[in-house]
Amino acid sequence: MSLGSVIRQARIDAGLSIDDLSERTSIRGGLLKEIESDDFTKCGGETYARGHLRNIAPQIKMDATLLLELYESEQSMQPRRIQEMLAENNVMTNPVDKKTISWKTLAGISLSTLALLGAVQIIISNSKTTTVETVATETASPTVSASQTPEAQPTQSEIATPAPSRDTYSSGSGVSVSVLAPRGKSWLFVSDSNGTTLYSGQIRNGEKLNFSATTRVSLKVGNAGAVDVIVNGKAAEQIGSDGEVVSVSYGVTS
Repeated sequence: MSLGSVIRQARIDAGLSIDDLSERTSIRGGLLKEIESDDFTKCGGETYARGHLRNIAPQIKMDATLLLELYESEQSMQPRRIQEMLAENNVMTNPVDKKTISWKTLAGISLSTLALLGAVQIIISNSKTTTVETVATETASPTVSASQTPEAQPTQSEIATPAPSRDTYSSGSGVSVSVLAPRGKSWLFVSDSNGTTLYSGQIRNGEKLNFSATTRVSLKVGNAGAVDVIVNGKAAEQIGSDGEVVSVSYGVTS
């Protein structure tokens, strides 16, 4: 399911028309229709396209990070410089062109530096003295001093091993839901009865994620045909077909 289709379905699920979304985001209705058709050519560039997605996301009850990930995988044509990403998030401003320094200025600076280095060298040469130290010969002790003792190396057990990736999310224990993706990947949004977000992101092909809550677990799946659902230890009915956006909810007695 493409990014534009996801935005369109989420807008419909939120009960908004193109005009409603345009009024809330100050984005032209015509441009919103093009975005829902996966046409970002009139957004004014990738930076502006990402800004529009951040503006649209909260109005259609979507996670902006998820929309940006879909945009990167489908629309972005080239790697972005770190300066552009920082400037987009107001961390820093875009770099400006530096003023060119004339060759006369550079030559003057070089001559001044050479003259200063020459004067310092003359002063050091005139003040330098040579001292001769008599070193007494002593029998070397076989004892190794504490400062010469090599540092102890960490044992294998002291080297931390990376923690496994997280696959379980919980806000209670009344109802448990497992989502498997044996037939492809999908974006997934999971919350409990209090509206607390348990997970928002992609589930990869072959991955299994586990969720639990006190009374209810709600799912919103972007590619329903790719996933299977297990509720309280029992396999649930297939929730939808390939590319279909489906919202389902499971309670304690499901």
